[in-house]
Amino acid sequence: MAISVAFIILFGLLGDYLFRRMKLPGLVGMLLVGILIGPYVLNLISPGMMTVSGDFRKIALIVILLRAGFELRRDTLNQVGRAALTMSAVPAIFEIAGIVLVAPRLLGITYLEAAILGSILGAVSPAVVVPLMIDFMDRGRGAKKGIPTLILGASSVDDVFVIVLFTIFLGMYGGGEVNIWMKIAEIPVSIVLGIIVGLIPGYFLYRLYMKYDWRPPKRTIVVMGVAIFLTWLESSLKDIVPIASLLGVMAIGFVILEKSEAVAHIISQKLKKLWVFAELLLFVLVGAQVNIHVAWKAGLAGTLVIAVGLLFRSVGTYISLMGTDLNRKEKLFCVVAYIPKATVQAAIGAVPLAAGVASGEVILALAVLSILITAPIGAIGIMILGNRILDRGEQSSYRFKELRESLALPRVGERVRSKQFDTIWKVIEEQETWIQVPEKRIKEKGKETAQLIPAILLRYWKEDTSNGLGTGKTISFRYSQTDPYFDRYWEILYDW
Repeated sequence: MAISVAFIILFGLLGDYLFRRMKLPGLVGMLLVGILIGPYVLNLISPGMMTVSGDFRKIALIVILLRAGFELRRDTLNQVGRAALTMSAVPAIFEIAGIVLVAPRLLGITYLEAAILGSILGAVSPAVVVPLMIDFMDRGRGAKKGIPTLILGASSVDDVFVIVLFTIFLGMYGGGEVNIWMKIAEIPVSIVLGIIVGLIPGYFLYRLYMKYDWRPPKRTIVVMGVAIFLTWLESSLKDIVPIASLLGVMAIGFVILEKSEAVAHIISQKLKKLWVFAELLLFVLVGAQVNIHVAWKAGLAGTLVIAVGLLFRSVGTYISLMGTDLNRKEKLFCVVAYIPKATVQAAIGAVPLAAGVASGEVILALAVLSILITAPIGAIGIMILGNRILDRGEQSSYRFKELRESLALPRVGERVRSKQFDTIWKVIEEQETWIQVPEKRIKEKGKETAQLIPAILLRYWKEDTSNGLGTGKTISFRYSQTDPYFDRYWEILYDW
């Protein structure tokens, strides 16, 4: 299994690098690498690795959903709430309806089998969509109208909705008694419970971090452990009560961000570093699940069914956004962002075949084919349209994030070492501000105006409790594009 991890890392990084050089999303390269080195082509990944790949993919998805939670702000969620709710159900309903209309004629399957197929294909992939949305949020794209947050929230609930429909249709096929209304009622119940089981531990973690001065790595590992436990709780209680644990994972980050933005950003930065490896595992292993031989059997008819489903889905997405303040181009971006499929299709595509559905092989073939078609096209479309369409305000708060990352600045609570005097200090205060740059003047209508650039003021405390708490020396420094000297005099200590 160890050599399989090595292949995933080396070939995954190569695929990521090559596609980024071509100005394409690196995740597409990782997906293709996974297909090539997977068991259905070159077979370089050991059977043991494929056996545990589901757990690895879940952990990687948890990392990126935690990062999403640490980016969700209350005011932005309030702004996009209604649209997110409609987008979580309407596009999937439209896509299922479109597939039910054409699949029986093109594939020779029954209407109920077409509904099962539609419920598998109707789920958008958080694995593809969430990382791209977080990248836009990191760069301040679409921040004014909260478009990345809208898609983040809607795509997470979309999966819950579609999987419940899949359970209903599959139960109807088996001939057993299925209480449809009870199953539909599971949707809001699972959403509410998922959020609650995330908010409660999130609040206790915040209190824990306020009481005990843990270092950032330990805080991050504890958050990861709690998030993984929530997904285990969902699977353990699925026969008793439905819980949308992935929403709970995001809720953990949300409540910590609400209570302490400094702590939230520290953990988010550590998760960002962890995501470098988790991203490789997620996309390479998702690609390794794709059986291109099965996909080939779907043929032209299967491709046409997927295309019709996407067309209906696009109409449903556009209708969901009616009445919002999004312009036509921004709505187009949302339509494209709702195209990628991968996670759910890889997870449940083979379930109908195992359950004895007559057209199970056809359903599996289309599930695999949908990943091959929509994941690369959707990811490329999201990146291209997002960079061209999504707004970016001149004084966006995300410019502070860019400044912080470019200068590698610490957060409140982190410890730093003075390179000049070899002493240890702790960051106790930070302030974000806009400063004028006199030497960079812009003439506007004959009048000179100074350019505003972001700056971060940090206050350091030299830890000294010999004379009691609250004693010791403090100093302050301001960092900006014109004062980029943090790493010349300081280094961040990543101790426990």
